[in-house]
Amino acid sequence: MEDSRERRQEIYDRIKNSSKNEYILSEMKRLGFWNDETVDFKAVNQFFKDEGELSRKIQEKLRAKKILDNPEAFIAQKHKERKLASKLKQKENKEKREQARKDKAAKWAKIKQTDIIYLGENYSHELNNKLSDAKRLKSQGLPVLESANDVAKAMGISIGELRFLAFSRKNSKISHYKRFKVAKKSGGHRLISAPMPKLKKAQIWILEEVLNKPEVHQNAHGCVAGKSIKTNAEPHVGKVVVINQDLKNFFPSITYNRIKGVFHSLGYSDQVAVIFALLCSEPKITDVSLLGENYFAQRGDRFLPQGSPCSPAITNILCRRMDFRLSGLAKKYNFNYTRYVDDLTFSAIDSSVDNAAITQILKYSRLIVKDENFVLHPEKLRVMKKGVRQEVTGVVVNEKANISKKTLKRFRALLYQIEKDGIKGKQWNRPGNVLAQIDGFANFIYQIDPIKGAKYKSQVALILATHNYKESHRKQYADKKKSVSKTASKGVWASIKSFFKK
Repeated sequence: MEDSRERRQEIYDRIKNSSKNEYILSEMKRLGFWNDETVDFKAVNQFFKDEGELSRKIQEKLRAKKILDNPEAFIAQKHKERKLASKLKQKENKEKREQARKDKAAKWAKIKQTDIIYLGENYSHELNNKLSDAKRLKSQGLPVLESANDVAKAMGISIGELRFLAFSRKNSKISHYKRFKVAKKSGGHRLISAPMPKLKKAQIWILEEVLNKPEVHQNAHGCVAGKSIKTNAEPHVGKVVVINQDLKNFFPSITYNRIKGVFHSLGYSDQVAVIFALLCSEPKITDVSLLGENYFAQRGDRFLPQGSPCSPAITNILCRRMDFRLSGLAKKYNFNYTRYVDDLTFSAIDSSVDNAAITQILKYSRLIVKDENFVLHPEKLRVMKKGVRQEVTGVVVNEKANISKKTLKRFRALLYQIEKDGIKGKQWNRPGNVLAQIDGFANFIYQIDPIKGAKYKSQVALILATHNYKESHRKQYADKKKSVSKTASKGVWASIKSFFKK
């Protein structure tokens, strides 16, 4: 029964696609009633085809006439035709959009492998400029880099890694810095931002290949090869008056735009300068917990972090003009001038200096510092005349570069107590790993006075050996200290040591 219905439907479909006569003729031929010798089937087939075509046209005309005779049916037909055309158009447009999306994704994927076009809101509008001043860069011995691809290749990392390290996210679950606070001698705390390993590696490359090569002012001593706290203090030894000034919030006051300006001034394109500035800066971060997730929320503009190996070198380049101006001021009034990171020191060359000259130094140095977009700390001004203990960045300079007798006495007492009672409950200046602290301070004494320092180093070495403070621990700490030592101003390391004790 089912087969019969299927056969009948097949016959109807064949008749519909041709005509009844064509179907009968084909069936009679198939069943053998006629053959090609008795009947011209070609002519007959053509006749029936023409008849069938005419019949179909007549039927279409009749249907059209029927529709025209019925306006509602005509409108419905037109609506049906428009709806069908609309669906076909929608399908075509959808296919076009999908293909465009695929083409855009493929193009974007290709661009992401060789370029960076977005690094966060407010930091990406200059990434299209890839023209560096090759002549200026070569004259300073700097690598010629014009694009993100050049930077990634020079650093030995992929574009994706470079984008990950430089991208500025408003809110992120990832932070490229380990942040902790250390106590200041003057009270309060100092925020230290130590870069995580991948960012630190990139910053060290920038430091060694870019920032260490431009010349800095001869009177800059902080984090300059061949110079130290001792070289900063020596020009002020035995002077009738020594003036110490301190720049307030030195690193945080150097914002992203100023950091970018440093790299741009060296000759780098906007794209490279933006990438370097993002790698060498950080925003103020607030820890936020939301729905059980912890986020690092960015607040305010990016600035120079204290803890990055690049930060002091950037300040030395940024402060060149200020150093020239303050050196000129000092020379005019017969003074010496040096700068160690954020510490400014003047000392009178001539013993006949009067209070008027000191007043002029204080007045115009404040104006110059303000004009260079820095601020002097009003509570850290010290004017030390002969007859009182004169110190420059922790080094006594009355007769020679030396360590304070009071400080040495305290240090000797601490060593004696450790030798007698052990290290439990002991500290040097601040809480932390006292073994690392005394080791560091003994090296500091040796740096200032090798003869005196050698004795303390030997004494400390025996204490370290007694308490199993192995050379490997010292080396591990020294490596960590070396990576960020150029980032901290005087007085910070005693507290940082406690962070690295683990």
